[in-house]
This record gives sequence, C-alpha cells and structure tokens, in this order.
Amino acid sequence: MKLSRLINFLLILIGGIIAIYAKAGTEQNEYILIGGIVILMIGVYRLSKNIPSKNDSEMTSDNTDKS
Repeated sequence: MKLSRLINFLLILIGGIIAIYAKAGTEQNEYILIGGIVILMIGVYRLSKNIPSKNDSEMTSDNTDKS
C-alpha cells in the first residue's frame, strides 16, 4: 500500500514538473505539456481511487443504526 501511494505522489510530482517545464519555455512544446498533464492526471486518478467516498461511510453508519 505504501509503495502504491509513493508511486501516485511521484506521478503527480513528475507530471507537474514536466507540465511546468513545457509551459516555461518561450517556444512551448505542446506534446511535452500534454504528456505532463496526462502523467499528472494518472497520478491524481490513482490517488483518488484509494480514498473512500463520503457517501459510503454515511450509508454504512445508517445501516448499522437501523439494526
């Protein structure tokens, strides 16, 4: 679990650095910018997949209260 979390944060960091690097130049390389954004979004998606939904915790507590 910790390795997966580390990979997610590294993907976000690397994607952000690549996107900033591609944006910083006077002659923007759009393909590098797109690649950086894609890596960033993959990291955010993988990270958000592991966060439990707020609705899930409310539903489970509601079900236990009714019993």
